[in-house]
Amino acid sequence: MMQIVKSVGVRKSFGAFEALRGIDLEIDCGEVLCIVGPSGSGKSTFLRCINQLEAIDAGALWVNGELVGYRRSGRKLFELSEREIARQRLATGMVFQRFNLFPHKTALENVIEGPVQVLRTERRQAEAIATELLARVGLAHKRGAYPIELSGGQQQRVAIARALAMKPALMLFDEPTSALDPELVGDVLSVMRDLARTGMTMIVVTHELGFAREVANRVLFMDHGLVVEAGSPEQVLGRPTQARTRDFISAVLS
Repeated sequence: MMQIVKSVGVRKSFGAFEALRGIDLEIDCGEVLCIVGPSGSGKSTFLRCINQLEAIDAGALWVNGELVGYRRSGRKLFELSEREIARQRLATGMVFQRFNLFPHKTALENVIEGPVQVLRTERRQAEAIATELLARVGLAHKRGAYPIELSGGQQQRVAIARALAMKPALMLFDEPTSALDPELVGDVLSVMRDLARTGMTMIVVTHELGFAREVANRVLFMDHGLVVEAGSPEQVLGRPTQARTRDFISAVLS
């Protein structure tokens, strides 16, 4: 099976703080990987490196078959320009904790912005795709609504539709429900479950252990910039071998 992400010895520091201390990981096309762990463990930083919002300090990272941040010419590697990085970034769609919608644009306009401006999709075609995606996330009736008229959960579902409109090979979710009121979480997780069933490759940073147990092919537990434990949801969440993993799960479930 094709690997969509390969990480070899990836490190990332912010000043004296070492956020990633050597991440080795391979993710297959069609796989759903959930990453769990305490705040500050490097989970979000790793996603941001995959999406090239952060440049790695050491190691190597491949996404969708391309070496992130570099191109090869013969035996030499050359750093990519901002334009080339933007092209590589099209392979991934990212959904953040905060929704980051354009406040002056409707739900439909938010979804078509990328396809029209970046992919140069004809507007009528982009609107048809956006309408279909908004229906897919349960918001066909809100296509003309502005973000201020939407609940947090609805805004997050628009953000998911917006990312999908760019036709990414890989979807990244950075704690997509952490900013939502508890009663709004279920609708967002339902959309993500449906995505997983379609075979979308997904990396999800989450504290929703029930969702990870239900949807993930693999679960990764990170702490202090390292992968402490990885395996099936049943193994990592049900029968963890590492004391640090057991302590974390116990704290989350208490």
